[in-house]
Amino acid sequence: MFDKSEELFPYKKKLNFIAFCSVSPLYAPAAKAAKDYYDRQSVDGLCLYDYYAGALSIPARFRSAVAKLISTSPENITIPTNTSEALNLVANGYPFQPGDEIVSFVHEYPANHYPWVLQQKRGVKLKLLQNDNLKEKIPQGLVGGWSNIEALVTKKTKIISLSHVQFTSGYAADLAELGAFCKNRGIDLVIDAAQSLGSLPIDVEKYGISALAASGWKWLLGPVGTGVLYTSKAFRDKIEITMSGADHMLQQMEYLNHDWNPFEDGRKFNYSTISYASVEGLATVIDQVFNHYSVEAIQKEIFRLQDLALSLLDRTKYLPIEHEPRHRSGILAIVPKKGNAKEIHAELKKNNVLITPRDGYLRFAPHFCTTELEIEKAISLLNKL
Repeated sequence: MFDKSEELFPYKKKLNFIAFCSVSPLYAPAAKAAKDYYDRQSVDGLCLYDYYAGALSIPARFRSAVAKLISTSPENITIPTNTSEALNLVANGYPFQPGDEIVSFVHEYPANHYPWVLQQKRGVKLKLLQNDNLKEKIPQGLVGGWSNIEALVTKKTKIISLSHVQFTSGYAADLAELGAFCKNRGIDLVIDAAQSLGSLPIDVEKYGISALAASGWKWLLGPVGTGVLYTSKAFRDKIEITMSGADHMLQQMEYLNHDWNPFEDGRKFNYSTISYASVEGLATVIDQVFNHYSVEAIQKEIFRLQDLALSLLDRTKYLPIEHEPRHRSGILAIVPKKGNAKEIHAELKKNNVLITPRDGYLRFAPHFCTTELEIEKAISLLNKL
């Protein structure tokens, strides 16, 4: 069913890559799409104005592709450069009042931590859920999931901001449960989906997510310097513009018209020029891969490959963290019982096998394009170390 060929994934000629939770190899047709754009600009004297507006423009095609991916409408999509920019746009523009509260996790990735830390300057209180080692019996000192959310939530809680998938342990939030919790309390749910978008299905409207941000170069296999931002209309209407320029004004190229007249849809936050070539690349891979196969099918294949790895892993040497089905993700976290994760990673890399170490874990992260043979070779080498 899946095309796993070297033609689409040329990294396979040199590397057994099982680290799609990191910076992933670029999908070959996405690289070609970006290169073709630069060729047009270089050879044909491409005029960027041709790409600002219209249903066939690069931004419009991108918003349409992303909207289909997360089950929403194109008008709810903004084009950021990364997760950090997206979450800063949201956090800095939110109408906090002194005494308001934000709930997050003590071990969040920095992209979903520092934007909320900054809000403390506005008199907002940041309350952090503590680490919970869960029933998987994760060794003490390693990250698991989060402790009881309800214990930290009060009537002053305005936002809960969490990663869909924790980047170290691979623990996935139950978005249906989390969304219902927030909806019942009138809390805005903000999700960092950098470690899930492209590997786990996400329906932003069904789950009642107010905002979702992700980078384009992990599970989405796109160019570095691309990202995704979703905002619901109700949430977007709350957010003040904190960065501005020509591109998010309705008058577009009428540059001497200085009326304050920003778009009300997702373009509200696209204040200046984007990398059209990179956005073209990411739109290409989303359309050709994720909207073609479906993320549900991709998730099933990722889990099948993980199960193969688990069946071959020497458990006298390694402890795999096996989350219950609703908390499972594309990251299979493995704890070495002997040795150091960074040293094991270095030894694997010498043999052209790439997985990534994070905070005591080895993160084993295959994608739909990974073959059974690649899994077998990687685990065989891992077992020998």
